[in-house]
Amino acid sequence: MTTKEYTVKINLTGGIVSAGDLYHILEAAEKAEVQNIRFGNRQQLFIMVAHDKLWDLQRDLIEADIIYELDADEHPNILSSYVTEDVFYHANWVREGVYKDILDLFDYRPQVKINLVDNNQAFVPFFTGNLNFISSETSNYWFLYIRFPKTNIIYQWPSLVYSEDIPGISSAIERLIFAHKELFYDQRAIDGNRLHDMVRASGNFVIQPITHSLKLPEFKLPYYEGFNRYGNKLWLGIYRRDELFPVSFLKNICKICLQTRIGQLYTTPWKSLVVKGIELPDRDLWDNVLSSFRINVRHASNELNWQVEDQCAYGLNLKNYLVQKFNEDDVRTYRLCFAIKTQPKTGLFGSIIIRTQQDIANGATLTEELFEILYTRDFNPNSKDFISYKKGLSKEELHGHLVALCEFYYEQQSDPEPLAVAVLSSEQAQSATTELAVHKVYQCQHCFTMYDENFGDEFNKVPQGTPFEEIAGYECPTCGAPKENFAVTGSSLALT
Repeated sequence: MTTKEYTVKINLTGGIVSAGDLYHILEAAEKAEVQNIRFGNRQQLFIMVAHDKLWDLQRDLIEADIIYELDADEHPNILSSYVTEDVFYHANWVREGVYKDILDLFDYRPQVKINLVDNNQAFVPFFTGNLNFISSETSNYWFLYIRFPKTNIIYQWPSLVYSEDIPGISSAIERLIFAHKELFYDQRAIDGNRLHDMVRASGNFVIQPITHSLKLPEFKLPYYEGFNRYGNKLWLGIYRRDELFPVSFLKNICKICLQTRIGQLYTTPWKSLVVKGIELPDRDLWDNVLSSFRINVRHASNELNWQVEDQCAYGLNLKNYLVQKFNEDDVRTYRLCFAIKTQPKTGLFGSIIIRTQQDIANGATLTEELFEILYTRDFNPNSKDFISYKKGLSKEELHGHLVALCEFYYEQQSDPEPLAVAVLSSEQAQSATTELAVHKVYQCQHCFTMYDENFGDEFNKVPQGTPFEEIAGYECPTCGAPKENFAVTGSSLALT
């Protein structure tokens, strides 16, 4: 008989946890006979505990003043790029004190996903939250992009937000969204300007006009594992292939931190752990604990650039299978980011998406495994504009098509003027001529969804090759905006 397990989730706000607090959490887990813990995509911590040990764990967490949720995620963690400071890049003005001041001002537990991200880094995703605050070039002011809950509708706040107003404006937006779900929650069309006017009427916030548009860096995932030097110190990144971090190992990590006066540890959206501020003479202490627990800290780069849903054994097994195939063929994946989605609306970060075409339920027996491969336009992992590449693929077919898509990406990069082109099957490519047809690409001005006649619009049953001008009564498949709301955003190239 299998003992029922519960999931205890602990939010590590901003991906920051003191060595002392983490040690208390680990002690409680150890007393409850928990062997391993996990970290999540939103920098949170998960503990799987047996039914007969749950009460002991809850009691110890409460005594340590640790807030947790049981088998729930009603309060998503506030995600931040604080972990990247100094070790992956040098911020202009978003320093430690700014992050901490903002996080300390949150006097409530958000029910929407909030991202607090510096625009100079590419390690932490920008738009995976519902409220995405992205630093501007103006000190202490942030862009705000709202991705309305249960949708891919993105609305840009028409003014910059002051640092100290972030908690207050987040609270106001959340209250209005949940009070008016018929307007702002899981709707096909949403009027962001209406929400803006309601928030402005609900409180006084500092207003700063947007004078320069947001410019995001090119995606280049830094190698985030192992010992790395910055200045006269070291930082250590720890990644686990199975996502399991032994409790006893982490307790030793915390002890070394306390012994060497390292106050904080950092979790990442890649489910890894980062330790900053290691003094060079203390390197042996860290090497010894890694050796004692047989912790490997030099995995291949093409294993690190994957996003898998939290606590998803199916997705993790599929990732490991595909990584093994990539390693066998020595596939280059630099500047690419892969995500495996088994459930809808998980908001994972990726330039190439592997999506299951069947429900993956706990314990479900699958009669047939089918997958779809998608990629984002220009292979930008921060985009929500997905293009379907192949459907109805078996697990065995995935690897070959993913390799072909990677090749397609690098071919685009070698083009001096990369353009979005139609993806042809090998049979179509062999019979294609070299004649090129150039046409306009249209974009919804409300939610930024693209229409490219190379791909048509499956949702609206518009076949491939249909010019936008010839579609009568067209509506945006994402937000429902009329055809008049679309404007030319560029050109696209197709083989004919």
